Amino acid sequence: MRPLKPNWLASGLLCLLLLPLSLSSFAQAGRGAAIRGRVTSGTEALPGVNVILKGTQQGTTTDVNGQYSLTLPDGSAESATLTFSYIGYASQEVKVGNRTTIDVSLVSDDRALSEVVVVGYGTQRKVETTGAIASVKAADLVQTPVANVAQGLQSRVAGVQVNQNTGAPGGNISVRIRGTNSINGNSEPLYVVDGIQISNSGGINDVSPLSTINPNDIESVEILKDASASAIYGSRAANGVVLITTKRGKTGATRVTIDSYYGVQKVNKTLPVLNASQFAQLENEVFKNNFYPNPASLGEGTNWQNLIFREAPIQNHQLSINGGTEKTQLALSANYFDQDGIIINSAFKRYSYRLNVDHKVSDRVKIGTSILGSYAINSGITTGSQTIGDAGVVTASILGAAIGAPPTLVPYRTDGTLFPFGEQAGGQYREVTNPLNFASVLNRNAIKRTLVNFYADFNILKGLNYRASFNADIQNNLRDGYTPRSIVNRSDLNDNSGSGFKVNGNGLALLHESILTYSTSFATNHTFKATAVVASQSEQYNSNQINANGFPNDATQNEALQLALNRTVTSSRDRQRLDSYLARVNYGYKDKFFLDLTARVDGSSKFGANHKYGLFPAVSAAWRLIEEPFAKDLSWLSDLKLRGSYGITGNAAGINPYQSLATVAASGSDYNLNHLFVTGINPSGIANPDLRWERSAQADIGLDISLLNNRISFIVDAYQKTTKDLLYVKALPLSSGYSTITGNFASLENKGLEFAVNARILDGPVKWSVSGNMTFNRNKVVDLDGGTTQERFITAYSVLKVGQPLGLFKTYVYDGINQTGETILPGYDGRLGGLKVKDINGDGAISAADQMITGNPNPDFIYGFSTNASFKGFDLSMFLSGSQGNDIYNAARLSFEMPLGQRNQFAGLANRWSATNPSNTYVSGAQAGRLPVTSQVIEDGSYLRCKNLTLGYTVPRIKGIQQIRVYVSANNLFTLTNYSGFDPEVNTYAGSNTAIGIDNLVYPQAKSFLGGLQVTF
Repeated sequence: MRPLKPNWLASGLLCLLLLPLSLSSFAQAGRGAAIRGRVTSGTEALPGVNVILKGTQQGTTTDVNGQYSLTLPDGSAESATLTFSYIGYASQEVKVGNRTTIDVSLVSDDRALSEVVVVGYGTQRKVETTGAIASVKAADLVQTPVANVAQGLQSRVAGVQVNQNTGAPGGNISVRIRGTNSINGNSEPLYVVDGIQISNSGGINDVSPLSTINPNDIESVEILKDASASAIYGSRAANGVVLITTKRGKTGATRVTIDSYYGVQKVNKTLPVLNASQFAQLENEVFKNNFYPNPASLGEGTNWQNLIFREAPIQNHQLSINGGTEKTQLALSANYFDQDGIIINSAFKRYSYRLNVDHKVSDRVKIGTSILGSYAINSGITTGSQTIGDAGVVTASILGAAIGAPPTLVPYRTDGTLFPFGEQAGGQYREVTNPLNFASVLNRNAIKRTLVNFYADFNILKGLNYRASFNADIQNNLRDGYTPRSIVNRSDLNDNSGSGFKVNGNGLALLHESILTYSTSFATNHTFKATAVVASQSEQYNSNQINANGFPNDATQNEALQLALNRTVTSSRDRQRLDSYLARVNYGYKDKFFLDLTARVDGSSKFGANHKYGLFPAVSAAWRLIEEPFAKDLSWLSDLKLRGSYGITGNAAGINPYQSLATVAASGSDYNLNHLFVTGINPSGIANPDLRWERSAQADIGLDISLLNNRISFIVDAYQKTTKDLLYVKALPLSSGYSTITGNFASLENKGLEFAVNARILDGPVKWSVSGNMTFNRNKVVDLDGGTTQERFITAYSVLKVGQPLGLFKTYVYDGINQTGETILPGYDGRLGGLKVKDINGDGAISAADQMITGNPNPDFIYGFSTNASFKGFDLSMFLSGSQGNDIYNAARLSFEMPLGQRNQFAGLANRWSATNPSNTYVSGAQAGRLPVTSQVIEDGSYLRCKNLTLGYTVPRIKGIQQIRVYVSANNLFTLTNYSGFDPEVNTYAGSNTAIGIDNLVYPQAKSFLGGLQVTF
């Protein structure tokens, strides 16, 4: 039976929730005093102002014209007080008395510096911040339809580079805050969700753990960029920290909100390839036969890209309830997100809920909880082959197979079943794969995740507060996989055909933090705050896996693995623990000078016996020059603050547990002893008692400027970060019995500039604001292994080189096509009509010595721009993001501009070299030839992308409904780029710090168009 659609479930739940409210409203109709009025700012109406009857939950909000209506309980009007509040304006309290009409004019609150921002283990007034901290509003995060909070951060914060590694639903994201800080370790930031610490990592076809968190539940995101801001998290903060705060209940009338959208996605572009006639002609040339007697009669043939791409729906539905009394506040939400991929058989679904409760037990005690639960189902499909060259791209991913599939073949047999290529054309095309085979493979990951936080606040004395926090991150995932017999050539079927697996993983992370905070002010102008924390965190993970092959048929797929002829079972378990002690002191004088001191000591079970503990100190200071006499007379200057910081943070995420110990493992093969097969165990890792943290020392200087009554603000930061003791796998002499050892050998440097600007250009009846940011970051390898190695190939075309940026491309230099009469140099597979490379060292032969640095995947700069405008009920917003100066290694060109036969080619090969067509771009067809990797496949990856364009309208207020807004939105509307591949925003080796900017045909991002509805009762 087809499951009930979630939007019907949401509607039914909403009706049940609204029924008592409607009955209550009906029962009260006609009773009490009706108060009406209009809220303005000067002459301008203010929509969305909260109007609350003080001391109760009863209230309303103003409509698009600033008008409101509120019925007070019978006989309460004379003593009643209304509270009017709106973000950016000073709140007002007005006594009702005997009035029935109350108009209010709110005054703009220019004390923006009193805004509170979230920092590690507490909050600060914005005026007090001394470190590099950036905030992103919840509305900006969900402006585009994202399944992952990290997607919402892209190009919105200076110094933060977000790469959408894959456009697959639920796909992985890479985030770099102020550059890459590790070689073998994880360079992803630490995410802290309501105090619960989680990490993101994984490959191109993995599901991002952040996709299990509903972005609509988030209230705010703070990014701690420099060491002074992030050192409070010590050994996990070298890559920066992202603090995520979810929405909590607010005192006042209960609000019920529905937020829903539905849309359609489509591929931005397909890659032009040869049609059937052109392909057949090329095949005849390559094999020098007449396999296709009449190529012209074949026409266009099969368009394989049209078969794998589709228009795919995307939808999101959320129901939220928020409200509370002075003692208890509650926020509850339920969400359903469903995204089908633009490639067949790929999809992501998420069911999630959130419950936040805060309860004031007494004037001194407050308790609360945050629970985020989700169940996500990812149906993946293999893209982004992690093999180089030609055959891997064609046979290991659906995109490569779709481009390389001969258009002369067909997808299905006459009975509708898939038609393997080995059974067509007399077996001529066994090397390539029917692209639809990949869509027949089961690859599903079901993930259950619950984040739980419980806290208790005790106000011990005036200014002295103790908070006990208990956190749990509970995860379970079940991976299902099955490769059916039906996609195997019938002549190749054997006892091993049909393979499946099940992997069950369970993770549990527990964290307790005791936080003691003391704050006071003295001698009129001095403020002091001290924070001390003791924390203990434990993590454990176990997995069980069964693999099987040799199924009798595909009827049960992997649900009856016992039917297979061959089965293997593996299991694993690991544990780790982190104990921490930290302190922070904040001092301020006259809101002019501020000083912060932070120190944290972490002890980890993962590191060697000689280095179990590490110290991570930081210091920062700020001077608000606006408080100086020379600045007070500058009426156009609203604020001017100079910041400086220095600190040391660590990275414990570079290795897995037990790497400092001598380890053994199953050999992976059986030994025949006395005619019995016995599994062997052999040494697998050498002990290193000196294994320790990666340590990043970072200096930052920043300037904050606000002009014209805070209508324009600028933020500029310059930083330098040196990461030492990098975890690096060093080669050992084989005589040692081990091939490698993991140790602290390497070092990196990042330095850069960040610029951000925000401006309210128009603030009258027409509102218009813009914001932009730009980041310049330069990284380089300072050392690899103590000076022994100066250069090391990471792939066949990218290197680590001391003194140079990470991931540089090193290849031969393309020099056109070998023409008639030219000398073909020895040393590579050169031929007439074949690719020519330059003899760099001039020795008359081609060798590895002729390779040189030909590309840099690191951008010169990244940038983002957004604009928002509104007039009456209409609103319009646009968001652009871009990258400039980065190169991409386009691996597909090695396969599809190399006419070896048996696979299709890019359309440009119709203009290939021949004796009568001496092309200097595309080589001639030649069986079994190979192209050397040259600069020809390295392209400029710069792009400017319109991430979002949204037009909305807020309907004039309807009785009983606080607000209705409808909108239409276009996402990834256009991309300006010279890159020839599917998508310039690409990274095959997701999460890698060294193999970057590589495109082995990764799942492209989709263009989408959607319509949405937001209703608040």
